[in-house]
Amino acid sequence: MELTTKRTSIDDVVIVIPEIFRDERGFFTEVYRQDQFKNLGLPEVFVQLNQSGSIKGVLRGLHFQWDPPMGKLMRVTRGNAFLVAVDIRKGSPTLGKWFGTEASPENEIQVWAPAGFARGFCVLSDYAEVQYLCTGVYSNKCESGIRWNDPEVGIDWPIKNPTLTQKDQSAQTLTEWLKRPESNSFSYSKKRL
Repeated sequence: MELTTKRTSIDDVVIVIPEIFRDERGFFTEVYRQDQFKNLGLPEVFVQLNQSGSIKGVLRGLHFQWDPPMGKLMRVTRGNAFLVAVDIRKGSPTLGKWFGTEASPENEIQVWAPAGFARGFCVLSDYAEVQYLCTGVYSNKCESGIRWNDPEVGIDWPIKNPTLTQKDQSAQTLTEWLKRPESNSFSYSKKRL
């Protein structure tokens, strides 16, 4: 089975597309395979798998972690969701730019965004489940977020009045984050995957 990738408008954010075998019984796919990820320039080691379930209109994000740095490979296993990654790397030519795409079990796409990106999603179907493989173990002392509707970022969310946690409603702006010393944890590299 072969994994393929599709570039996006932002360096290092990649759509990963697994090959799917379908027959009358259903389907089979390899979501992650170390040798193929290595050959594609993607991370080879993931240390945590998270899964969330949310009802229509829920928006989670935009979250990130600086210590240990956490990249995420996101996929939707049930329903439909709009997956988003925002570049928060100082010195990046795409600082503050975002990439978003609709994902579902039917299109089987996954979105890879390394450390230095804030990630989030909103649920478009009645219910959706999202999984993310992470390159770092969660640390509540070294995680934060960017406000979902920060006008400096300007994400064109496909929902207008999302259901949010209080934490996500009161998240900082990108400008506020960039003034914090922790923002120096992420640096831009010209190397493209």
